[in-house]
Amino acid sequence: MHTEYPERYIMLGLKIAYYRKKRGYTQEAFAELIGKSLNFLAQVEGTGTTRGVSLETLFKMADVLQISPSKLLEDD
Repeated sequence: MHTEYPERYIMLGLKIAYYRKKRGYTQEAFAELIGKSLNFLAQVEGTGTTRGVSLETLFKMADVLQISPSKLLEDD
């Protein structure tokens, strides 16, 4: 995927991984809960890729992680 903001995609993936681990979910369990494949989640969380997510998926992730969607998009 070509993007002008690769660092933002990487940061999003790192935040998803952080909150997922904080809730105690493996990648496999979390992927199942959000209705996505393990491969999809690994690409999103991977620092070597820039895989985007739809808003629908972002909202689902936030619901499962019990956080506000904005937590995944905030600049730290």
